[in-house]
Amino acid sequence: MSSYYIWFAAAVVLVIAEMATGTFYLLMIAVGVAAGGVAALAGLGVPAQTVTAALVAIACIAALRRTRYGTLRRGTASTDPDVNLDIGQELDVSAWDPSGRARVPYRGADWSVELAPNTEPLPGRFRIVEVRGTTLIVSPR
Repeated sequence: MSSYYIWFAAAVVLVIAEMATGTFYLLMIAVGVAAGGVAALAGLGVPAQTVTAALVAIACIAALRRTRYGTLRRGTASTDPDVNLDIGQELDVSAWDPSGRARVPYRGADWSVELAPNTEPLPGRFRIVEVRGTTLIVSPR
């Protein structure tokens, strides 16, 4: 069996594995491995094939890191409604203490509630804008 068959088979295996992870890194490595296969087709020796595969994979990963697909999201779960389903929900606060805090029933339990910055401590209906531990941060709706 020719060495380029092994390179291309390994690239296909990496592409299939990438479909299971969805991170694009295995895809970049698969491109490098396929480049090793092209080097094998060109008649280069095994060390040159390996170096070609490594350099192309490193270049592809470096290029991926510069795109939005290769960077980590820096969002916080405390304010993301896709992560925390309490964000955007509403609750009633009947009275505030002087420090801008209150205890209110919410989802069957008593929760600590704190006002968002620059908010008047008036009784009424409030929307949850953040969750810090067991404290709900609210602002007027």
